[in-house]
Amino acid sequence: MKLETGVGLLTIGEVAKRVGLQTSAIRYYEELGLIQKPPRISGQRRYPPDVLQEIALIQLAQAGGLTLAQIHNLLHGFGADIPASERWHKMAEARLVEVEAQIQAALHMKQVLSNLLECTCQEFSECVTHNE
Repeated sequence: MKLETGVGLLTIGEVAKRVGLQTSAIRYYEELGLIQKPPRISGQRRYPPDVLQEIALIQLAQAGGLTLAQIHNLLHGFGADIPASERWHKMAEARLVEVEAQIQAALHMKQVLSNLLECTCQEFSECVTHNE
């Protein structure tokens, strides 16, 4: 039996190396319930290979700007009858609204900075008066 002998199971170091994370991040994912706590063999965590796919999913969601709390909700905050695609759609729709607001704020910031680059004022008071 694989579980008893540890054959095919990965140590936390092996998992960390394969996914490009520190072991502390993997333990944190366990603590948050993003991945299941693995069985221990001789006191060491031993992960099934599918943990690599689970962590890849977490990393994909993070790349989309989801927080770990949002990722937890994505994985565990829906009924088991709701398919993954529907979960992704709900999370992506909400995140896109946030991203659009950030883009608009960044565009405004860019315009303000561009205007400041055109400033020829000798005194700050002139800039304030000019920009009013």
